[in-house]
Amino acid sequence: MLRADPDHCEWLPDDVKTGEMVYIPGGTFRMGSDHHYPEEAPSHRVSVDGFWIDRTPVTNRQFKQFVNATGHVTEAQIVPNPKDYPGALKEMLYAGSLVFSPLPRITDLADWSQWWSFMRGANWRHPYGPGSNIKGLDDHPVVHVSYSDAAAYARWAGKELPTEAEWEFAARGGLDGEEFAWGDALMPGGKHMANTWQGNFPVQNLREDGFERTSPVMAFPPNGYGLHDMIGNVWEWTSDWWSSKHAADAAKPCCIPNNPRGGREDASYDPCQPDIRIPRKVLKGGSHLCAPNYCRRYRPAARHAEPIDTSTSHVGFRCVVRSVESPPSQKPSTK
Repeated sequence: MLRADPDHCEWLPDDVKTGEMVYIPGGTFRMGSDHHYPEEAPSHRVSVDGFWIDRTPVTNRQFKQFVNATGHVTEAQIVPNPKDYPGALKEMLYAGSLVFSPLPRITDLADWSQWWSFMRGANWRHPYGPGSNIKGLDDHPVVHVSYSDAAAYARWAGKELPTEAEWEFAARGGLDGEEFAWGDALMPGGKHMANTWQGNFPVQNLREDGFERTSPVMAFPPNGYGLHDMIGNVWEWTSDWWSSKHAADAAKPCCIPNNPRGGREDASYDPCQPDIRIPRKVLKGGSHLCAPNYCRRYRPAARHAEPIDTSTSHVGFRCVVRSVESPPSQKPSTK
């Protein structure tokens, strides 16, 4: 059963509780890239069925509705279990989250601890620590949400988290193989198309796009499907387990994977931390911290591994609804 939204004349599933959704027709596309980071390769053909996706990342306003309705407590508000972090000192285990807070002088771009701080009391209500709040940020994406927090919201809303293939297909906006969600130029005509970093990351933020941190979710133009913030602003959770690379192209056109679901949980652990067995999911889209001199992941093909228990000041999410129903070819009058 579908209903028309009288304000936007969009077709939405009846079980969607909050936010607008856009229907993405299914299709085949070239996923990944052979021209940037190794984890994006190889570029390969996949297909996805049609689905509905949130027009924007979930906002502070929407997440607040969820918390008020359910009493949900995010992982950032809970003291970690020492069993999950063998060798950690007791005084290092406290409720908090990772906040972007660079040191005055950066000596090594390979050492992210120089600009990320696990801050006590940082959570979705206090995005930059205990002294901060989300007053005036209702239309900004919610941050400091772990994978389980995002999945809990999705269940409450009658939705799911997208697969990596669904997310990338939607992000491309109908363009297959282009660098960005809007074409091959980062700034067509000198116009900023997304909230990313301008300047020498992480010490010089020129804010030429108008924002130092997150931005309202509709501050930048939508892509070809009418979706906002598929690139930049905040990274977004997907439901796929991390794998270090994509599978190769199918040998025959008849064997192109349909609705692929990513790697295996037991293969997603961080090999650099063998004692910490926290599986990782795929993040997509890049964030306001992606910069040409450091992290050029403001592209649909880009991907990043994130432990499912981790939350940060630049990670959010959006949801999908998978349905066999597509919007009718002609929408009735909403008068």
